[in-house]
Amino acid sequence: QVQLLESGGGSVQAGGSLRLSCSASTRMDCTFKWSWYRQAPGEEREFVSSIDGDGASKYADSVKGRFTISQDNAKNTMYLQMTSLKPEDTAMYYCDTLALCSLRGEPWGQGSFWGQGTQVTVSS
Repeated sequence: QVQLLESGGGSVQAGGSLRLSCSASTRMDCTFKWSWYRQAPGEEREFVSSIDGDGASKYADSVKGRFTISQDNAKNTMYLQMTSLKPEDTAMYYCDTLALCSLRGEPWGQGSFWGQGTQVTVSS
């Protein structure tokens, strides 16, 4: 199995910056496709950004030019650098990964795993 741990959330004023991290803990050998989603109170969860194993990234229109996703494969960790934050960015941010894994040299398969969420609050 794969466990995800997010960190880096907090409270900032509009225009500020935060960096979120998501680390995968597993005994397996995995490659990861990472994604960030967010959910504001009373709203549905929405896509924020994703990055493939080869580094190809995608962004929601609402965060393009302000957020940057990156990964450190050696650390099984993904980052979301958020700048020029706006009050409308306030939400719980969730890390998601699609992991393709092997265990002791044998294929284990593919699974989707979610983190517990980290709160981002932006005040005006």
